[in-house]
Amino acid sequence: MLFRALPLALALAAGPAIAHDLGFAGLLSAGNKEDLPPLTLAAGQPVSDAPLTLQSGTYYEIEIEADGSQELALAGAAFFRAIWIDEIVINGLEIRPLGLDSVEFDEAGTMEIGFIAIKPGRYTLAIPGTEGETQRVEITIQ
Repeated sequence: MLFRALPLALALAAGPAIAHDLGFAGLLSAGNKEDLPPLTLAAGQPVSDAPLTLQSGTYYEIEIEADGSQELALAGAAFFRAIWIDEIVINGLEIRPLGLDSVEFDEAGTMEIGFIAIKPGRYTLAIPGTEGETQRVEITIQ
């Protein structure tokens, strides 16, 4: 019994040193963060240059940039339910939603979404009402 309790006792005695090695913020720590290439919302332009491959448990930030050439949205309820959204930042304003189905731009601007990929699978974010391959981005969470 003593030998089983020894590692726990050593970890507790080490205190902050152990926490520092793992990162004080855990999944939200800087060492677990990755920036994704931006998505583009512009009339006649591809949404993304390539599909995205994410790792479950990693924190990601992605910018969605709209040029204002047309009122455009990105919909993907299944994808938004496969991630945990930390925040959405628009013009310096932070929004912490419980969930999303889509985002829409009525004019030019940039939106940044910070999230943790959770549920492995294949997902799509697409401009509603379009069918072209360039009007969506395929996302795989591994």
